[in-house]
Amino acid sequence: MSERPAPPVSAPRRGSRSGPVGRPARASRLRPVRGAQVPYILALAIAVAGLAWLWQGTIQRVRGGTLALAGAMLVAALARLVLPEARAGMLASRRRSIDVVTLAALAIGLLIAGLLLSSPS
Repeated sequence: MSERPAPPVSAPRRGSRSGPVGRPARASRLRPVRGAQVPYILALAIAVAGLAWLWQGTIQRVRGGTLALAGAMLVAALARLVLPEARAGMLASRRRSIDVVTLAALAIGLLIAGLLLSSPS
């Protein structure tokens, strides 16, 4: 029985995406985009303001806070729909269509809930 020789280790092909071991192929892809978190921070700030408004407790405050939360979700859905992947920041967690549909459904649900709240007589 003769042993088979090990196959030769070849160098990476020219133009291949893999670089040296332990280093990413292109460091420029890993660089964060300036201002990418602005839409997320804007939606988060509106949501926090809406929750603070809700915390007040009266029915008018609850209605206003719910509508503010719906507005935050609509802003986030619109930002996710319009912005490219690199600029969407933390709003981009799944595919664009799933993110937009989920945020829009939450916004519509909150909008309906806020509009259907009965006002005190």
